[in-house]
Amino acid sequence: MTRLIGTLLVLFWASSTALAQVSDNAVRIGVMTDLSSWGRDNTGPGSIEAAKMAIEEFGPTVLGKPIELISADHQMKVDVGTQIARGWIDNSKIDAIVDVPNSAIAIALHNMARERNKILLLSGAGASSLTDELCSPNTVQFTYDTYALAKVTASAMVVEGNKSWFFVTADYTFGQQLEQDATRFIKQAGGTVLGSVRHPSNTSDFSSFALQAQNSKSNVVAFANAGQDTQTAIKQANEFGLVSAGQKLVGLLLFDADIHAIGLREAQGTYMTTASYWNMDDKTRAWSKKFFDRTGVMPSMIHTGVYGATLHYLKAIKTAESDDPAKVMAKMRELPIEDAFVHQGRLREDGRVIRDMYLARVKKPEQSKERWDYLEIVRTVKGDDAFRPVSESKCPLLKR
Repeated sequence: MTRLIGTLLVLFWASSTALAQVSDNAVRIGVMTDLSSWGRDNTGPGSIEAAKMAIEEFGPTVLGKPIELISADHQMKVDVGTQIARGWIDNSKIDAIVDVPNSAIAIALHNMARERNKILLLSGAGASSLTDELCSPNTVQFTYDTYALAKVTASAMVVEGNKSWFFVTADYTFGQQLEQDATRFIKQAGGTVLGSVRHPSNTSDFSSFALQAQNSKSNVVAFANAGQDTQTAIKQANEFGLVSAGQKLVGLLLFDADIHAIGLREAQGTYMTTASYWNMDDKTRAWSKKFFDRTGVMPSMIHTGVYGATLHYLKAIKTAESDDPAKVMAKMRELPIEDAFVHQGRLREDGRVIRDMYLARVKKPEQSKERWDYLEIVRTVKGDDAFRPVSESKCPLLKR
């Protein structure tokens, strides 16, 4: 009898193993990020480490096959990013690409992933069009988008009486869409936009832009840019006395590393929206301190998004018993998203992950209790309220 049970168990295991299918005998994930340009501090090496931490948490194998991780620097150039992705698909047999901080590059890879039947797990790319009119069954937008950043920040600020706005906007896809989305919510809440100015990437002198913002006499000066551009803009806005004169600053895409670079004295009082914060609870603190030991910085929401997207992807492969993209995407939509930073999140048919977002304000220096203790969470906004509702979506994948 014991021998019979043992035989049956072996046969069951063999049958299950035979049903589980992993192409090319490995699951290969490519982290495409920025290692050399203005987004490096908020993505870059930290995104690679975050993906490694997800793999380590899940385990070194899935369905008995190794999980392999490769990475590359897209240099914030569309042609470089597409060339890397094409090489990964053709030569490295990549199964999924994660991160991609740059919306123009993400849109190019988004189309390639659909054509080549690969999975794209976006954390760094924020253009809301990726899960709206451009939506694809192969793309996941895991962390944030311009719609949520704009809605959470603008709606809350206008309700509190900050009705007039002026934009300092990066002259590329992400910045333009961020301003466009924010303008909509400002007007819906009863506010007005007094003006805006565009600047190229890697601008070192924001003096003329700061003066235009100052002369507008707006209640709020909003920076629709990212990385070093945001850091420089906020520093120079303080130098020109915008805050001391009563104008409030909003970083529509601001990260802990930006605040660290600016310094609390100059960044204090700035409002922002984030998908995660390292100092929320015991779980986020424990994970973040491990991350800090490996990188020397606390994680940005892009880093925690790379971790969460990679972990959820691996869980879906295990549950689907296959790395077939259609089967994996189906399981990613079916399974609740649970990790150190996301609780009861879900993946919608349009590729948008629905998760809580947080309106935060940068602390005053005397309020900070330890290094990297920079944010005060002002409001938690449920995912259904933060992200674009189905009723407004142009995505044909959503069932009406």
